Amino acid sequence: MSETTSIGKSVDRARLIGASGVIIILLGSGAAMLPLIEWEAGSALIGSLLLAGGLVEMFAGGLRRPIQSLAMLAGAVTALAGLLFIFDPVVQFTPVIYIIVAWLVLRSIILLLASPWSKRPVRLWMIVSAATDFLLALLLLAGMSIATLVVLLFGPTPEFVASFSWVLALSFVGTGLLLINVASCERQGSDA
Repeated sequence: MSETTSIGKSVDRARLIGASGVIIILLGSGAAMLPLIEWEAGSALIGSLLLAGGLVEMFAGGLRRPIQSLAMLAGAVTALAGLLFIFDPVVQFTPVIYIIVAWLVLRSIILLLASPWSKRPVRLWMIVSAATDFLLALLLLAGMSIATLVVLLFGPTPEFVASFSWVLALSFVGTGLLLINVASCERQGSDA
């Protein structure tokens, strides 16, 4: 294969990965809508956002040469979490927290496992994205004891749902920025 063809494929891959990052960031903005809708509809929205984000991340992961399997696995975990919401849209709020915490922790572990095989700028973004997801999981767990009591007594309060929506949005933004950085490295011709 000629060098020109290889560069062209790298640029095409970079565009697709970059577009995937932008799509995931836009999906994250959908999470900001959670406080504006009823919880039952919010559960379906969460599931749809996670499923769509997971599928986009799996697609982008399939384009990443050195860590294709792990990058696709991170997307698969996200899609699976989305399916859990979609197939049980009337879950009680506390189990939802456990699903989200498990999703965030699994993603952070997968990203950390994949980071050593990535080039330096991407490795840093993978670690930042993993740390973001892990810290968000810890924040949810730390707030859960008080939140569990509030939810049991009063149902999901707007303030708690709003903070929950920001957790989702931040995770999506972190993933989107990671993919945009991967695309930048691809454009420069290095495997990300």
